[in-house]
Amino acid sequence: MHCMIEGTMDRLQPTPAPLFDKVLEEQRAHRRWRGLILTGSEITLRADLPDLARAARAAGFERVRIQTHGVHLSRPGYADRLLEAGVNEFFVSVAGAGAASHDAITQVPGAWDKMLAGMEYLDRHEDVRLLTNTVITSLCYRDLPEIVAALGHLERLVQMEFWNFFPMAERDDKRLAVAFPELMPYLRDAILAARAAGRFVEVKNVPECLMGELSDALVNAQPLLMIDPAFWQEFDRNQFHRCPHRAACASTECLGLTPAYIARFGDEAEQLHPLISD
Repeated sequence: MHCMIEGTMDRLQPTPAPLFDKVLEEQRAHRRWRGLILTGSEITLRADLPDLARAARAAGFERVRIQTHGVHLSRPGYADRLLEAGVNEFFVSVAGAGAASHDAITQVPGAWDKMLAGMEYLDRHEDVRLLTNTVITSLCYRDLPEIVAALGHLERLVQMEFWNFFPMAERDDKRLAVAFPELMPYLRDAILAARAAGRFVEVKNVPECLMGELSDALVNAQPLLMIDPAFWQEFDRNQFHRCPHRAACASTECLGLTPAYIARFGDEAEQLHPLISD
């Protein structure tokens, strides 16, 4: 199993209860936000997850989202408890295009079937919004269009996200990164297929110049994140914005390359090009 922050998950501390209470208090008083995302490690392992969701809705959050691998959503009664507590968005990690690839990557036999059964159950509920995230690695990048096809029957799947892997380190020792010339044909096909199915698409961590006419799918911004500060110490090891054309490029969305990518594949000087402002 892989995760971009797997090297820190055993050290990161959960958000303290007083900070969560402070967020709820701010929302009750000022209605600053529309939605709240509950995530971290695997959020469905928290026995108090329904209580957290219920408190968030009571404080005035219109949307409460959980980020999950989805395996527990098919447990009898579990999804109903979350729905009753006010969870109405489910952001599900999809690693492969079917049981063979998804289970091999997650290293959990039966994970695909349980995840899909849970999503199909939620798909029958009118107020639910389903979203998926696929971390693009050397293990799955060829499957991206097939992932879109495999989920094509889900009527409440409104958004699909594709996050290109970076190792949160100076080197890609697990060799999970994909060279952009290899990745882009599959990613482009997946974006077009998802949009043809009526899904909104977000892509992260891909140079904007490589996206061409699909560059509007690149969204590297993240919601306000409340996390253990130790996370940012690891995140900074990526040293983004390495690009031979950075000085001449007008992009404000692109994260460029990382030293880990350059160490494996070079600086892609011939593949990348500067964007010129109008």
